[in-house]
Amino acid sequence: MKTIIQTGLQNSMSYKAYRALVDELVKNSSTTGHNQAKAFVNYTKLNNKRMSRWDKTLKISNAARKAIEALDTKLTWLVITESWCGDAAHTLPVLNKISELNSNISFRVVLRDDNDALMNASLTYGNKAIPKLIILDSNTNEVLTTYGPRPSKATSYVNRFKAKYGTLTPDFKEDLQHWYNDDKGQNIIDDIIEILHQLQPITFR
Repeated sequence: MKTIIQTGLQNSMSYKAYRALVDELVKNSSTTGHNQAKAFVNYTKLNNKRMSRWDKTLKISNAARKAIEALDTKLTWLVITESWCGDAAHTLPVLNKISELNSNISFRVVLRDDNDALMNASLTYGNKAIPKLIILDSNTNEVLTTYGPRPSKATSYVNRFKAKYGTLTPDFKEDLQHWYNDDKGQNIIDDIIEILHQLQPITFR
């Protein structure tokens, strides 16, 4: 697993580089990943707008800031994604903003379809679900925990719908986007702070 993680890190990029990549893809009517269908190109264009909006408007409360700033252990956050993924467009800007509050957190982005071994080692119930955040000890590259592909409340929302109807409908997927817009990233912030408090041997000042 450490070899897979190391390869993933070598193939990764900063969030800034990822945003620049997506901007360039939009200009060229393209997308990341193996599927270059028009629908995926359109998803990338839409997601670029979503990420730009969250980059500018996301708010983190003073209480949350203090909790994040208190982290005193060096972590690497390696998130697996693709530009066409709607959940990722709402999640990555939040993770980036959180990481910017503490220099102990190194945030890296890696593309799913270009890193099969890493994705296959990070499945969610057997699925290549993204975005998937892998939290590593920066000193050892040991996997401490993972997060994703959705925040906890969205996961519950999806699971309830699947249990009742068997599959996610286009209308539900649209409703889920509205949920992200209404939540404004706060569920992700709460989830990450809870993870940071639970991790060992992480200590807080």
